[in-house]
Amino acid sequence: MSLLDYREYKEIAERLGDAIRFDRLSHAYIIEGDSLSNREEFAMDFAKAVLCKELPGVACDKCITCRKVMHGNYQDLYYVESDNKSVKDKDILELQQNLINVPTGEGERNIAIVQDADTMTVRAQNRFLKTLEEPQPGTIIMLLVENSEKLLPTIRSRCQTIRLFGDGLEKDNKFSEVASALLGMSKRKSFYFEIKEKLDSEVKDRKASEELLDSMEHFARSAMLGREKSLTQEEACKIIPLVEQARKDIQINVNYKYALGDLFLKLEEVLW
Repeated sequence: MSLLDYREYKEIAERLGDAIRFDRLSHAYIIEGDSLSNREEFAMDFAKAVLCKELPGVACDKCITCRKVMHGNYQDLYYVESDNKSVKDKDILELQQNLINVPTGEGERNIAIVQDADTMTVRAQNRFLKTLEEPQPGTIIMLLVENSEKLLPTIRSRCQTIRLFGDGLEKDNKFSEVASALLGMSKRKSFYFEIKEKLDSEVKDRKASEELLDSMEHFARSAMLGREKSLTQEEACKIIPLVEQARKDIQINVNYKYALGDLFLKLEEVLW
């Protein structure tokens, strides 16, 4: 894909394309999006748009540079990810050492993509701060996060933030339908055991629970903006903090089934 293919993020893609073409890029970006957003793919396509010489600001997807980025073997593109728990200090240290190096490829940039950057320890974030404060010329760093508030204020202040929320959510995602059905059941005063049965049949693990919460929050935010008619704005305002609380509970390792069950018990109170 090229940046122009992101119709759901059209304004963001156009702004980044202009920044590339007119040499107004920042050295660091926070790319924030929930589990339904395609932040990893977006970051890779952003990297292609930066590096592509044929269609700068867009990416041609045909040149050798684009193909190397797509196949994961562009030598000056560094990708760091968590071990399913956190991004480790040693990974950040290795990345810092790589970013000191002069680019070896056909471009003049080192690009770093840090997946799950909001899981970095405080120590790792403080270590990484020096790189953000004194980047090598041409360096671009992308911190991919689900919740930017987990980053230190000193990190956030040195980055531009790109938010892939709202209409960028995948409308045909399975959990959009599940969220709609469950919220409808709550509004219709369905028995709790019916809601619990629906949850048990549709949500099989923690990742699925997080996707369900993302879809529920999307419905609520759309209702607040007048784009979703199945909820009133008043109902939406009550739903969002409850969904966020369930999300926080799951993030601190509360059993996802318990967190969702508690959420829908509370929703019954606010929606009836």
